[in-house]
Amino acid sequence: MAATSLRLVPRRWLTLPRRSARLRLTLMYSGMFLALGTAVVVVIFLLAWNGSGVSVSASAVQAVPTPIAKPALNAAASQQHSADIARLLAVSWLTLLVTAGASAVLGWFAAGRALRPLRQMTTSARNISAGNLHERLALTGPRDEFKQLGDAFDDLLARLEGSFAAQRRFVANAAHELRTPLTLERTLLQVALADRHADAAALRRTCEELVVSGRDQEQLLDALLTLATSERGLERHEPADLARLAQPALQSVRAEIERQRLELEVDLGAAPVRGDPALLERMVANLLDNAVGYNRAGGHVGIRTTTEFGRAVLSIANTGPAIPGDQVERLFEPFQRLEPVRTRSDGHHGLGLSIVRAIASAHDATVVAEPRDGDGLVVTVRFPSEARPRVPGARE
Repeated sequence: MAATSLRLVPRRWLTLPRRSARLRLTLMYSGMFLALGTAVVVVIFLLAWNGSGVSVSASAVQAVPTPIAKPALNAAASQQHSADIARLLAVSWLTLLVTAGASAVLGWFAAGRALRPLRQMTTSARNISAGNLHERLALTGPRDEFKQLGDAFDDLLARLEGSFAAQRRFVANAAHELRTPLTLERTLLQVALADRHADAAALRRTCEELVVSGRDQEQLLDALLTLATSERGLERHEPADLARLAQPALQSVRAEIERQRLELEVDLGAAPVRGDPALLERMVANLLDNAVGYNRAGGHVGIRTTTEFGRAVLSIANTGPAIPGDQVERLFEPFQRLEPVRTRSDGHHGLGLSIVRAIASAHDATVVAEPRDGDGLVVTVRFPSEARPRVPGARE
């Protein structure tokens, strides 16, 4: 028995060509042309078959004087008619096949031209990375579907560029804020170790200063964690009342209010909302902490909760330093303050209003800050009439 040798066919020969959009469009164009051409051929065939060719031949036969010749002439006319129809069908099908092939070639080029803007967008999108998010597709031409897609992609790039820039600023500011207390702690330890005559009291003071610095870092890390949690979205959706949530926040700042001899005005009406009570309480506490911390001795602090047109409203005002109108929005950026000194020893790190905005955004609420006449700031948070907190990962 002779040995049979098997030749292995390369795998790439067995794979089908890639089904690109251009190929699909070409097949669709050719298929539609072939279907319409077939319909035209069928219509021509039906018209020719039911035409008057036989009757015309019969009338011509009637002109012949010999009656015996009529059957033969009718048969000849019928055969001629069938031959004409067969010839017409052959020519029609041949023409249809040739034009179908031509339509495939023309459809291939037409599809390539129609998809040219899409290929340009694909090439440009591949060349854009995190390092050159400032580049745009900037498509020109009529405002068709491709132009709208390119404009939407440019808008997406603009938002990504803003997010990346904000993230870089946040990381840089967070690194600075964390580096400062670490440098202070290292300096305190180096001074204490370098003093050979340091007694127990001096070492105790150094330890107390380190404890205060560690507490400050703990507050900063807790604020950063709250900010990240708020920006991620809500995981709890519970009914709450802003008036009740404001009570613990008022108790936490009451001692500082008395120390600064501030005038406190409280108007807590029912303001039902739905969301995360812990985050909402943190939002109220941050607003009150900023209103008290950035105030003048003997000033004023006011807090009001109410319901307007079915929407819960929280408003907190103070008599702090005068704030220019064009600088108010900057206060909501992380680690941004109006005073030139970036670090403070009172526990404020410039994250209070950033956390407030993040929590409000997670609850689909709006935050508006307006300078008071003379001095101070009024911050108003308005919640939606139908409390629909943002779900983590949900598409907006």
